[in-house]
Amino acid sequence: MEVTGFFTAIIIGLIIGALGRLVVPGKQHIPIWLTLLIGVVAAILGTLVAGALGVDDTRGIDWIELALQVVFAAIGVAIAAGAYGRRRIR
Repeated sequence: MEVTGFFTAIIIGLIIGALGRLVVPGKQHIPIWLTLLIGVVAAILGTLVAGALGVDDTRGIDWIELALQVVFAAIGVAIAAGAYGRRRIR
């Protein structure tokens, strides 16, 4: 992966994290940096799964890959919100 590809992946991951947070219902009490970190990880996982399924390189916009990334981000945000919320309650 080239340097430009790495930075592009980070930027896409930040957007994916925000989309994942929007998909999860209710208010999530997690910091924004954690949401962005989840988005970057979800973007990488979504790309790997799309590659394994053979849908990572299609003509036009890779909608299936994008959907996988958002689903991974939503799952990550939901898990983090649950764990972070329990940690803060006394």
